[in-house]
Amino acid sequence: MDPKQKYATIHYQKYLELDQLLQAQRPRSAEVGETPAHEEMLFIIVHQSYELWFKQIIHELESVIDMFNKDVVDEKNIGTAIARLNRVIIIFKLLVDHIPIMESMTPLDFLDFRNYLFPASGFQSYQFRKVENLLGLPENERMTYAGHHYAAFFSDEQKAELDEISNHLNLFKAVESWLERIPFLNLGDFHFLDSYKVAVERMLNKEAEAIRNSDYLTDKDKEMRLRMMGSTDTYFQSILDSDVHAKLVAEGKQKLSYEATLAALMINLYNEEPLLQPPYRFLLCLVDIDELLTTWRYRHAQMVLRMLGRKVGTGGSTGHEYLNETAQRHHIFKDFHNISTLLIPRSELPQLPDAIREELGYVFSVKKD
Repeated sequence: MDPKQKYATIHYQKYLELDQLLQAQRPRSAEVGETPAHEEMLFIIVHQSYELWFKQIIHELESVIDMFNKDVVDEKNIGTAIARLNRVIIIFKLLVDHIPIMESMTPLDFLDFRNYLFPASGFQSYQFRKVENLLGLPENERMTYAGHHYAAFFSDEQKAELDEISNHLNLFKAVESWLERIPFLNLGDFHFLDSYKVAVERMLNKEAEAIRNSDYLTDKDKEMRLRMMGSTDTYFQSILDSDVHAKLVAEGKQKLSYEATLAALMINLYNEEPLLQPPYRFLLCLVDIDELLTTWRYRHAQMVLRMLGRKVGTGGSTGHEYLNETAQRHHIFKDFHNISTLLIPRSELPQLPDAIREELGYVFSVKKD
């Protein structure tokens, strides 16, 4: 390129390709020669907006995955990754806020043009499937769609890309590998799990004593609460015993590896240590994204129920029933949510040795004359 052309001026209209963008709304109710349905323009623009935001989400996720999908993760990138995932979080909030705009259209308004949409469906959005795969939704947890594989409507090239992302280049796998390798798990003579087990037992004994001494609970209520409270032989075994954890993974009840789960627990328990604050904020981003994606799925399902009741979707799905079930089942980072099950109060937290606390803090030395 001629250096003189590098910084040549450009018009707003041309830079944003507005001529092409603003000609991309072509309501079918008008194209087929029938009376144009006024609300179809809204329907098209909202869904086109979704696709534009999906493109931005993909742009951010691919950059973060590239940072973490390395043998050595540059610590300077953690802050950048947090900023970009926070942007994804804000976009998902915006996607949820698109739904009330759609709901400004009444069910009768939608029926004015719905018959022109068959067999198009949001299920055919390649970018949304790519977002799911980039986050790490495994194929074996996906619900089938009207008896079809989730990628049945895509080209061979698109299917191959989705497979590559699902098997190798997704955020869940990249984060899991990073957690398994982070150096602070090497705690020298400090045996975290032994200290943690003692702390858990102490916490549970205090809770059990409080239940037994309660003046407000009946004997039946006390028995029920003691049973529900569990012990180190119940859900805490998933972290205290690697074999128990391996069995849960084999059964599909957990996905995150034992080493990565242990690292995530350490980050959450000691998140106030200076060097653990960025990893902690990063893991919070994953939980927020999972929660917002679930919120969007649920709101989408409720919108469909409002618009269509129990009608079958335009693409042949069960409509609301299918969408509602994906909201319940398609959780990607649930293992990071479940870390909360293993947390204990700060007052019970095993004390880190001074040498380890120094490694996790900011240590400055003052040169003496």
